[in-house]
Amino acid sequence: MEMVTIRIGYACINLSIDAVTSKGCLLRNATPQRLRELIGMNLAGLRKILEYNAKKGIRLFRISSDLIPFGSHEVNNLEWHREFEEELDIIARIIEREGMRVSMHPGQYTVLNSNREEVVRSAVRELEYHARVLDSITSTHEHKMVLHIGGVYGDKKAAAGRFVENYGGLPDSVKRRLVIENDEKNYNSCEVLKISYATGAPVIFDNLHNAINPCGEGEATLVRECAKTWKSIDGLPKLHYSQQDRGKRSGAHSQTIESAPFFKFIEGMGGLDADIMLEVKDKNISAERMMALLGGSRAELQREWARYKYAVMEKSYAAYKEIGVAVAKGETGAAEIFGMVNSALDVEPSAGEAACAAEHVWGYFKKQAGTDEKEAFKSLIEGFRGGEISLKEVKIFLSELRGKYPAPYLSDSYYFNT
Repeated sequence: MEMVTIRIGYACINLSIDAVTSKGCLLRNATPQRLRELIGMNLAGLRKILEYNAKKGIRLFRISSDLIPFGSHEVNNLEWHREFEEELDIIARIIEREGMRVSMHPGQYTVLNSNREEVVRSAVRELEYHARVLDSITSTHEHKMVLHIGGVYGDKKAAAGRFVENYGGLPDSVKRRLVIENDEKNYNSCEVLKISYATGAPVIFDNLHNAINPCGEGEATLVRECAKTWKSIDGLPKLHYSQQDRGKRSGAHSQTIESAPFFKFIEGMGGLDADIMLEVKDKNISAERMMALLGGSRAELQREWARYKYAVMEKSYAAYKEIGVAVAKGETGAAEIFGMVNSALDVEPSAGEAACAAEHVWGYFKKQAGTDEKEAFKSLIEGFRGGEISLKEVKIFLSELRGKYPAPYLSDSYYFNT
């Protein structure tokens, strides 16, 4: 795969350190003194996260919208950007020194295309607050705030038109920061692109939203079209990447990022230089893993292959052997390795291959398993080979054993996800 410039980031929370950036309070307790305490605490937490990111080489981070409690509410009439100028300047220097890019993402109640004037006014105040935060800690326009288009209100065309009209009335401080994103329900990528052409706002492509709410164009095509909406002053095109959490509601983000589909997505970008914000529950953990793989870490590649090996073995024992040899030799990069993994995972497995993998996994438990469990596995695997038992039943049984008997090597195996 062609070498490209890709920065990986994560959103709002760092799971490796104790750093709070969204500490708040009830409205009735929002006295000036309490707000000052909370702002100071949140800014200290943000500084701590950015310093951590600098040490880890992470150059992309989304700041919590709750950094300044009640930032757009009338209860907060502090001139916080002046009172905390020293703390904000320290944060700004870290961002500039490290070449970081930060962003913010106003929440679901920031609806610029509402058919209620008071909601639109509230949305504008919220956007102005976000712009002020970014203006306080950055000096260039590549640091953005991300907004969904909003609701449909029974007439999507009219609602989209209201967005365009209300965008036109926004202050320049907001316009230069605002980027728009496809969502999983109302506005797909093609519709957001049309709004971009009317407003000039760059478009963030979100892969999971697109999978749930597609518009008929291929993912690779949409990535390229969205990238074209970013001008040089806006910085590199930015994308949101996430994976569906199995068993959860549609659109729920996964606990961690699986590398094979991630590298497949990058391959589909066709050599595009871009910043990719991971939306994932384990936050910086996945970001650091994906960065290590992109950076050529052999140790991380070996660990990641260990997670995939039985899922690949289930599909093709020959591919399992081939990939294992390539990883051991250390001459093949992560992009090519995971290309091989993806090709193997696309294979329709034979009963023999799948049974072979199940028996390898069973090997981790058979010494500890009781007589009844041994008989149960024997019956299941024979039934599967004979076409009487599904592979799912076999894997459910093995997964239950994984929960009963210590098997660290299988603790995060993707075998149980397929």
